[in-house]
Amino acid sequence: MESLRHILRLLTIARTLARHDALFILERLRLAPGIVMLAKLVSNRNSKGRPGQRLARALQDMGPSFIKVGQMLSTRSDLLGEEMAADLSHLQDKLPPFPTALARAAIEAEFGKPINALFSHFDDESVAAASIAQVHFAITADGQEVAVKVLRPGIEDAFKGDLELFFWAAQLLERTRPELRRLKPVESVRTMARSVEMEMDLRFEAAAADELRDNFTGNADVFVPRIDWLRTGQRVLSTERVHGIPFSDVDAIINAGHDPYAVLKKTAETFFYQAFRDGLFHGDLHPGNLFVLPSGAIGIVDFGIMGRLDRNSRKHLAELLMGFLTRDYRRAAEVHFEAGWIPANQSVDEFTQACRSIAEPILDRPQNEISIARLLGQLFQITQTFEMETQPQLLLLQKTMLVAEGTGRNLAPDANMWLIARPLIEEWMRANLGPEARVKDALAQTLDALRKIPAVVHGLESALSQFDERGLKLHPDTVRQLRGDRQHKGGSTLLLAGVVGVLAVAVVITALVAVL
Repeated sequence: MESLRHILRLLTIARTLARHDALFILERLRLAPGIVMLAKLVSNRNSKGRPGQRLARALQDMGPSFIKVGQMLSTRSDLLGEEMAADLSHLQDKLPPFPTALARAAIEAEFGKPINALFSHFDDESVAAASIAQVHFAITADGQEVAVKVLRPGIEDAFKGDLELFFWAAQLLERTRPELRRLKPVESVRTMARSVEMEMDLRFEAAAADELRDNFTGNADVFVPRIDWLRTGQRVLSTERVHGIPFSDVDAIINAGHDPYAVLKKTAETFFYQAFRDGLFHGDLHPGNLFVLPSGAIGIVDFGIMGRLDRNSRKHLAELLMGFLTRDYRRAAEVHFEAGWIPANQSVDEFTQACRSIAEPILDRPQNEISIARLLGQLFQITQTFEMETQPQLLLLQKTMLVAEGTGRNLAPDANMWLIARPLIEEWMRANLGPEARVKDALAQTLDALRKIPAVVHGLESALSQFDERGLKLHPDTVRQLRGDRQHKGGSTLLLAGVVGVLAVAVVITALVAVL
């Protein structure tokens, strides 16, 4: 019965795709070929635009869940190709606003107070309306200007049914298309479901914004709005209002006396600090989320999509980028193997050749036309040949870089934000990948091992005690040496600790020798 419900829903989806001449997405996946054949009978062959643009319009028509699917697919250049992924990255997450009366009612329900007790003024018109929430400007009772984000009524139920469909389709793909398993369709849907779950609790977004704000404390070039925690809950998020010129209005930025190149430089540095220094980056850096403040600082808003990179991923990514920027393709290839992204049974020489074939046509262009995001996108496309498993954290980063590049080119067409950021990357690599950093890492690992010694000793004694109590027959001299009797138990512990300590010192010496 459940499968029948999903098949009927899939028929409705196919009909919408056909109306925009975007059935190719189901054809590529070879999902429900019978339904696709029926839908082709009503396909609109006159629909204009590239395939990715037509698909974006279809997803827009299908509602909030499918807009999120489009955003997820925009990170999958390995699956759809670079051009289509780029087109989907421009998918506008905009829907008609819901009535302000419902927004007011949601706020009052969230805090159990009349809205007049929270805000002295609340704008009737929303300033932005997306698939999950919309935003109103307001003034608090104590006179602070804020932006108030409110979840759409019933949005949780709307997503629930669609997510069940997505899981069903992903499981069907993994059963019927084994070659797609490396792309992890079920895991991708699970990641999306988790992301949506977090987006529907605005306290998570508030926490991410607050963490990003802490990361830039003391940096006058970056402004992250303060969270108004007293007026923030599960369905409502209030932040300090940002007054500035959106990045999309370049003429206004210039007329206000700001140098576009200087703005781009700050933007490139801001992105570097997020991705490499902190490992927490804004995942949706389109022009509508970036502002130039009167002071010249870069203002950032909307923290619903955030990405994280652990320290090892940052190290590997930095080496990968520098390998390409310096055209050291061998090193760029080796990084993939060292990170475990490509299985050891693959050829480093052949992957080096593949890296060269991708990078040379891009790096040979004029500096302002070099696209590192495009390079990474093409790299992900060829990884199927080398059995590279999907790396979700890198896919989101690549998509974010692609959007940031477009924003940067709109600001300063003759500049390249990655070449601007290159000195910062090199400095970070020296600090985190040089000999001193390697010694620090080795010592940190050794200290961590030393901290575990008491637990190891206790575990050994407990194990020996259990063996004895179970009647394990050992020679008395052996028992005395391993456990000691009650009066010598302390000496036994010291002996064990001493042995483990000597081994730990040996580990330290070995680690130092390895890195010096």
